[in-house]
Amino acid sequence: MKALIIGAGIGGMSAAAALKQQGIECAIFEAVKDIKPVGAALSIWSNGVKCMNHLGMGSIMDELGGPMHNMAYLDGLSGAVMTKFSLAPLVEAVGERPCPVSRADLQSQMIDWWGRDSIQFGKRIEKVEQSDTGVTAYFTDGTQAFGDFMVAADGTHSAVRAHVLGYQTERRYAGYVNWNGLVAIDESIAPGNQWTTFVGEGKRVSMMPIADDRFYFFFDVPLPTGLAQDRSTVVNDLTGYFAGWAEPVQKLIAAIDPDTTNRIEIHDIEPFDTLVKGNIALLGDAAHSTTPDIGQGGCSALEDAVVLGQCFSAEAKNVSGMLAALKNYEEARRLRVKDLVLKARKRCDVTHGKNMQETQAWYDELRRETGENIIAGLRTTILEGPLA
Repeated sequence: MKALIIGAGIGGMSAAAALKQQGIECAIFEAVKDIKPVGAALSIWSNGVKCMNHLGMGSIMDELGGPMHNMAYLDGLSGAVMTKFSLAPLVEAVGERPCPVSRADLQSQMIDWWGRDSIQFGKRIEKVEQSDTGVTAYFTDGTQAFGDFMVAADGTHSAVRAHVLGYQTERRYAGYVNWNGLVAIDESIAPGNQWTTFVGEGKRVSMMPIADDRFYFFFDVPLPTGLAQDRSTVVNDLTGYFAGWAEPVQKLIAAIDPDTTNRIEIHDIEPFDTLVKGNIALLGDAAHSTTPDIGQGGCSALEDAVVLGQCFSAEAKNVSGMLAALKNYEEARRLRVKDLVLKARKRCDVTHGKNMQETQAWYDELRRETGENIIAGLRTTILEGPLA
């Protein structure tokens, strides 16, 4: 049995790993010739780390995961600590640590783990055709590939999604712009073993430690969509948006490299129930494009892959078994991923001042927070995954 994997990102590579465990041949096709990840880093929470372990790639997380032992929220303007607590109770409760990682390093190591030479790059899918005997992918370079089934992990701008759904989806602007990148850890800005977040005015500045003594940083600012952007003005733009904010924020702005800082308008897509059409399955951002506000985008793609493999392990390796496995995957994932997208959307609105009364109430809650409530929320999200 042969699977066509469309996309060599985190979702595609993890899907291939999961199917390989079940003895299924995988052909991987990636649209670009040289992968340049969108975003400098991402948070892989404990559920995602468990998935990487399950897929045989846990050593990658051991190497790339930063030492994120504590969590703190600070008042953006005064710099005063609102709450600070250890993440050790969370790790103890769920059985695994969270791992903030460089996105480029993670994707590169997943590709190397699979075998870079066995992935076909520069293969942008143009259309698909399905039949009772298989699925054919047609690429823009005039080539084509045939397999028994397809896993479309081709991202938020998926070319396959409309074929599966029968309609084009619209991306929804979440209302804020995110700047992100990497800088060397500076203890005068934030502790090197802590996820530190400054909040105020519906804005956010955050730093997570990753491997090699680096912070993954991001700035969030509620702004209209479609504003002009220019790397040369990044420092001046952020200086203006965060005028009057605490000294560590100003130090961080001064430390960033505009040439390696990403500016992204944050979007999501309204959740949908159809993840599978016959012998084609959507996975990762193609199936559930979310805002990054609860840090579950990468994790949910990894969960998808694990569940896909589990479904195939329970089904016979013939056409009827394959179709049943794909439908079981859809049934197992559709409510989970919808819940994660909507949770992220709700957190996004509160964090970024959609209703400033609600946002101010959240700031007030943070000043009373001991860590128990935040950890309880994280624990619930993690333990609802497939490898609890």
